Amino acid sequence: MKLKKLPIGIQTFSKIREGDYVYVDKTGIALELLENYQYVFLSRPRRFGKSLFLDTLRNIFEANKSLFSGLAIENQWNWDIRYPVIRISFAQGKIESRQQLDESILRTLKENQQYLAIECEEKTSVAGCFSELIRKANQKYNQKVVVLVDEYDKPILDNITNTPLAQELRDGLVNFYSVIKGSDEFLRFAFLTGVSKFTKTSIFSGLNNITDISLDKPYGDICGYSQQDVETTFAPYLEGVDMDRLKEWYNGYNFLGSRMYNPFDILSFIAKDHTYSNYWFESGTPTFLIELIKKHQYFLPNLANLRVDQKLLNSFDIENLDLEVILYQSGYLTIGNVTQDEDDDIIYTLVVPNKEVKTSLNKYIITTLYEDNSLKAKPLSRALREQNLESFKLALTSIFSSIPYNHFTKNDIQHYEGFYASVIYVYLQSLGLNIIGEDVTNKGRIDLTIKMANAIYILEFKVDATDKTHALQQIKDKGYADKYLNEQKPIYLIGIHFAPNAKNLSSFEWERLNSMCNS
Repeated sequence: MKLKKLPIGIQTFSKIREGDYVYVDKTGIALELLENYQYVFLSRPRRFGKSLFLDTLRNIFEANKSLFSGLAIENQWNWDIRYPVIRISFAQGKIESRQQLDESILRTLKENQQYLAIECEEKTSVAGCFSELIRKANQKYNQKVVVLVDEYDKPILDNITNTPLAQELRDGLVNFYSVIKGSDEFLRFAFLTGVSKFTKTSIFSGLNNITDISLDKPYGDICGYSQQDVETTFAPYLEGVDMDRLKEWYNGYNFLGSRMYNPFDILSFIAKDHTYSNYWFESGTPTFLIELIKKHQYFLPNLANLRVDQKLLNSFDIENLDLEVILYQSGYLTIGNVTQDEDDDIIYTLVVPNKEVKTSLNKYIITTLYEDNSLKAKPLSRALREQNLESFKLALTSIFSSIPYNHFTKNDIQHYEGFYASVIYVYLQSLGLNIIGEDVTNKGRIDLTIKMANAIYILEFKVDATDKTHALQQIKDKGYADKYLNEQKPIYLIGIHFAPNAKNLSSFEWERLNSMCNS
């Protein structure tokens, strides 16, 4: 049997349906959305299928029934009504000034005028032209208008490290999007997609009537592939593949529906003859994350087990960028679980979604932040697997010796325990190991726990110039190992002291519960 083609990079619904490409049916979800809402916002990481879903909506509203043969919506939608659709996309190119933004919007509005056979008198006013186009489309076609906006936030995100410019572009977009609210009587539906959800006091200030479905359970599977999709639709393409390994590598995104795969990963994995690689990560470079980590000297082990409230998840503020929020909204973190605290506030635990993101993000941090393009992390993994603590110590010493001197001359970062913990955490994470940062026990927090298949390592860090507490003794006094005694594995307690002047280890002590060793 001839298999359908893989739609890698194809975001046009008609091309997929007419060209005999694989299509995972999202039209049932689309129908539920269209029947329940009028103004909708959806946030998803890049390359998650937002543009394809938006184009699917366009074809539904334009009543292209033939494209939906055999799909869930085929016999559920009134195909006799054709709505005028205005399509706006910021996906292409980079905008670097307010003038470029306005010019780009006006060009797009002109294209829509031509598509709808309408001519607007407003030629230079973004808001004026947009408003006129909506009104005239309603009049010409005697139907309410649909507005679809793709990558609504890209002009801002492309310039997020340049705060004045980002603010300027935000103001321009607010001016544009506020037209949607003012055109309510002419609109049937408006749908905006993007990566980030800005605070309501910023870009959404003119759109307070919009519903954010990004974490609504009925729409959790609106983009991406579920495990069921992979095991059914893609089963013929994945014969002989270890499905547990595939899941470990690429599954794990959680939008409160099914655990999802990024489509780009699955399609690329199949196209590359089942080769495991960092397909999604390598399709975009998170340079702005490194700038934020540098600027705020972020304690990287915190990324292993973040707890945030609903307000934080839904905020993205240009003037006060929060690394956790950016990492979540851009897809480098996802929701692990959801709980309620003693005040009944919803609390989200954020985790790295899968092995691809864990290894590639941390390798990227190592090469860009610590300027290490070598393979210094490999000996760490080998030493831990072999339970060779002397080799582990030597590997750590080598890593800190290789960090460029200029990382210390510009600030006093070497005096902070968080710097050393961050370096060790990143190197271990780059290996895909199971790491717990700030591991909580009933007597305190373990700096770092490493869970291997054959052993558990509990690490405590101290900087000699600032903390005279004995690291190994603290582990023992506080019974940090108690929570792992039932694991039936060797448990190693490791106390590491750092000398800020030498910028390296000053002592390394370890104990395999009752057998002491110093070096």
